[in-house]
Amino acid sequence: MDKLIKGLHHITSMAADAQKNNDFFTKALGLRRVKKTVNFDAPDVYHLYYGDETGTPGSVMTYFPFGQMPTGTRGNGEVGVTEFAVPRGSLGFWTDRLASHGVSELRKDRFLGEDRLTFSGPDGDSFALVETEVEGRVPWTAGGVAQDVGVLGFHGARFRLRDAAATGELLSFMGYQKDETEGAVTRYRIENGNAARTIDLEETPQAAPARQGAGSVHHIAFAVEDRDAQLAVRKALMDTGYQVTPVIDRDYFWAIYFRTPGGILFEVATNEPGFDRDEDTAHLGEALKLPTRYEPHRAQIEAQLPPLDQ
Repeated sequence: MDKLIKGLHHITSMAADAQKNNDFFTKALGLRRVKKTVNFDAPDVYHLYYGDETGTPGSVMTYFPFGQMPTGTRGNGEVGVTEFAVPRGSLGFWTDRLASHGVSELRKDRFLGEDRLTFSGPDGDSFALVETEVEGRVPWTAGGVAQDVGVLGFHGARFRLRDAAATGELLSFMGYQKDETEGAVTRYRIENGNAARTIDLEETPQAAPARQGAGSVHHIAFAVEDRDAQLAVRKALMDTGYQVTPVIDRDYFWAIYFRTPGGILFEVATNEPGFDRDEDTAHLGEALKLPTRYEPHRAQIEAQLPPLDQ
């Protein structure tokens, strides 16, 4: 599997209110909504995608807003913090901007030599902005955030685990290299991929298990270039004993899923075909796009979905 995984592809979480979720990511964080579609298994629920101009793999945060879903409980066995990369020197701007949007629990800290701003999302989601090198990434600027401070995509993610050893072995098998440790957190880093390359494992043995709900990460997806690479990864995982789903067509990528030893749901997603397969780049995320099997039921589905402003 070495060199097949290219870093993160996307992270998918759950929310209680579609409009609040949309406003937080497009207005507070200044990301672009690159796709408005529905949950494949629950077409009365939106699936909203936010990222850079084209939804580049490694930049896309996605959400299932399940109506009035109860808030999840933080704990072990989950992606505890989703980390976005921002240009160096921009945290002052972000502190002021997020405060002006009523974002709570803003706190600056430093981890492994990186300046960070942690904060909470509308459903108690845990986020961090991490100052880092731009590395050729271009943020979406039509959201009212200038290019020299805009969100570049993901920096990585932090898992909370009772025991990190087995998950660390899995990441190593996937091509990640064990990096530095600070306190109870050990960093794993993958090279020769995209810039969303770090996974931090935090051991919290005294914490209770997480309970999923609004504000919880549903799954975290790792990128591969194409379907051939995905099949090679699937075979390697199954040969090692993991129970992996068949390949599933998600319209904008192909996906496989498996559960990690720590309880987190992993996805491996292809970089192809991308979010412009059914919309012109200039109009990504504007129209409601439905999976083919739901298109005959469009009128009924649109009637069930709550109104959603751009």
